[in-house]
Amino acid sequence: MSGLIEGLPDAVALRCLARVPFYLYPKLEIVSHSWRAAIRSPELFRARQEIGSTEELLCVCAFDPENLWQMYDPLRDLWITLPVLPTKVRHLAHFGVVSTGGKLFVLGGGSEDVDPLTGDQDGSFATNEVWSYDPVVRRWAQHASMILPRAMFACCVLEGKIIVAGGFTSCRKSISQAEMYDHEKDVWIPIPDLHCTHNSACTGLVIGGKVHVLHKGLSKVQVLDNVCSGWTVEDYGWLQGPMAVVQGALYVMSHGLIFKQEKEVRKVVTSSSEFRRRIGFAMTGVRDEIYVIGGVIGPDRFNWDIKPMSDVDILTVGGDRPTWRQAAPMTMCRGTIFGCTQLRI
Repeated sequence: MSGLIEGLPDAVALRCLARVPFYLYPKLEIVSHSWRAAIRSPELFRARQEIGSTEELLCVCAFDPENLWQMYDPLRDLWITLPVLPTKVRHLAHFGVVSTGGKLFVLGGGSEDVDPLTGDQDGSFATNEVWSYDPVVRRWAQHASMILPRAMFACCVLEGKIIVAGGFTSCRKSISQAEMYDHEKDVWIPIPDLHCTHNSACTGLVIGGKVHVLHKGLSKVQVLDNVCSGWTVEDYGWLQGPMAVVQGALYVMSHGLIFKQEKEVRKVVTSSSEFRRRIGFAMTGVRDEIYVIGGVIGPDRFNWDIKPMSDVDILTVGGDRPTWRQAAPMTMCRGTIFGCTQLRI
């Protein structure tokens, strides 16, 4: 990385490059071999953290095309396409997705391809595969496998460690086991089991520094404060529906409205009636906004067609008056959203 910018020490030049938006890095690499080495170096991304120029990007994977991820840059309203995930599983779905340590992690899941005669998911209902995408070198890498294969499970990051819990290990067997991954050591260790599985798919949210595992159709929530103390069971009476955490607060879309939910108290934020016919979308929080991404327009009594969508709708909840707007639609992905998470780089 010698002589990056003439007349400047490399340490200063690196800080100059660290101020350039992430989406321009592929173009900067063309300048010279030393610039390419700098752009793909861990030092550059440490410099971005030190000077406060990290960016919050949104990573999304949908039904079509299979195993393809895109990243959204909210400041520039721009979509970036990643290399295809190199798993051998066709149409990977029902996986866990999080980001930590500046990398995107895709964990477990199974095939969405169904044999029309047997109903089998392409011989793979649940895997224990773990993949990460490193935006520095723009490559996927495989990591230590989870202890158990699982699909439709809760997956969160707590204090930099990945927590997975519950889900199904085959199409008929739900599991209560939980485990934790240390990405720096590339090891999985068992942690206390959930109290119960409820034989249903589950999802996870981090609110107030605690993991919350929610089971479909149930009001009870299993909460993990730290791995030593194990899980507690709470009944907050939360509404059912798509959820997003925005600046530490929980928002739920239910009955054509968006609610701000605080333990037992809920407040109507705004209408979401335009999403009543839209299913399979992702709902997630970025800064002070809620993003509603993709999905399909389901059939109704007048029209049996299913329309895959690439639309992105954004609700700003930080101001006095919540307002909807549309962002640039996904350029490659469309349809049911399989995975969605934020990545800070």
